Amino acid sequence: MKTIILAGGTGTRLWPLSRTHYPKQFLKLKGMAKSLFQLSFERCLKLTSPNNIYIVTNHDYRFLVSGQLEELGYLLNQDQVLIEPVGKNTLPAIYYGVKEIQKQGDDIVVVLPSDHLIKEEQQFIKTVKKAVALAEEFIITFGIYPTKPYTGYGYIKPKQPLKMGYQVDRFKEKPDEATAKTYVEMGCFWNSGIFMFNTRLFCQEIVKHFPAFDHTFQGENIEEIYEQVPAISIDHGLMEKSQKIAVIPLDVQWSDLGSFDSFYDYFPTDEVGNLCFEETMLMDSHNNLLYTEGDKAVALIGVKDLIIIEQQDALLICQREHSQRVKEVVDSLKGEKNTKADFHLTTYRPWGSYTILEEGRFYKIKRITVLPGKKLSYQMHHHRSEHWVVVKGTAKVTIEGIENIVPSGESIFVKTGYRHRLENPGKVLLEVIEVQLGEYLAEDDIVRLQDDFGRLNTKSD
Repeated sequence: MKTIILAGGTGTRLWPLSRTHYPKQFLKLKGMAKSLFQLSFERCLKLTSPNNIYIVTNHDYRFLVSGQLEELGYLLNQDQVLIEPVGKNTLPAIYYGVKEIQKQGDDIVVVLPSDHLIKEEQQFIKTVKKAVALAEEFIITFGIYPTKPYTGYGYIKPKQPLKMGYQVDRFKEKPDEATAKTYVEMGCFWNSGIFMFNTRLFCQEIVKHFPAFDHTFQGENIEEIYEQVPAISIDHGLMEKSQKIAVIPLDVQWSDLGSFDSFYDYFPTDEVGNLCFEETMLMDSHNNLLYTEGDKAVALIGVKDLIIIEQQDALLICQREHSQRVKEVVDSLKGEKNTKADFHLTTYRPWGSYTILEEGRFYKIKRITVLPGKKLSYQMHHHRSEHWVVVKGTAKVTIEGIENIVPSGESIFVKTGYRHRLENPGKVLLEVIEVQLGEYLAEDDIVRLQDDFGRLNTKSD
């Protein structure tokens, strides 16, 4: 058995927690030691071995994938992490993975999104393994028993029962509330977006129902393939057309965290429906979701049905019934070219991360964290100087080819135009406070001369 993890989504309905360059699947929510992506990878390990797990992602997330796998103690082969040139929805992503798997021969494949939470994992694994026998005859989708009429999920209407599960009658788009209630009364399932199939059958059905799509994937150059392939979901491209589709119910507590309101499908609430990720003083308040950054004293008085999400640089307050509209906020920010749609104050890089602490017109202050044994690119800047103060660990700093060892409590200055590199030669995290000074402080003022991560042609660090 092989598995494909889809890890290219942006999670726009969870802004400001989820942002373009650090989306929800890589977040570690309060109280969680692992990200949703890491939990998904460990879920796959219960189905197969590490060398049978394939991950489809994009250029922006490739280092997030490798870094979070490294945290778990795994290093996948290059052909197991497939980089899409551009996001084209789920069908191209899945077919890309299928074609890579078929280079070793046909096999049973389970496709899993990277942003799901599943509580009863043993029951989930048991159901998936039992479904293998049906996967030779049907492309299987796994359905969730609805807990309420919910507008944030698609629905699956079953028809006649099979030896396991049901043949699918039809797929239903995300409905309005009245239609969702009708679907639940009809016995429809929520569409989990989890699939299982034999690669041979899957490709046969693609050729039968979407031959132009298969023809596009006959090329060798993935860049050229993605220039031509349409952006389409697996539901629209195949599942709604094929007669060989089955749905198997999953009797588990599940959420895809598709919106803030969906948090209620997974996380526990208090006796009056409040879902809080921190200690909160609640007075005459109920059915609220509260998530704040840091260790703040928070009180709610006389409010109900609110979603309150606070980050250091952004605040979201909305009625729960409007949680699906958060994407409109992101679209508006992007239209205004506001970077808060795409970036957190903390930005993750293959060598570690940096957090913007303060910035003005001619200065920017960052906290830089470098992982043990990692180093930034050997680089220079045209418009800024940098002053580094080491606050934890020991830094190795190269300036114009001269190496300097800078221990905790000491500092070093890099002049504008000087070639330089910051490195952590130790076994503990290196933390540095960086003060940038100059008339232009954007991240694209960088010229890379050497880089351990193949980023010589990119313009951000």
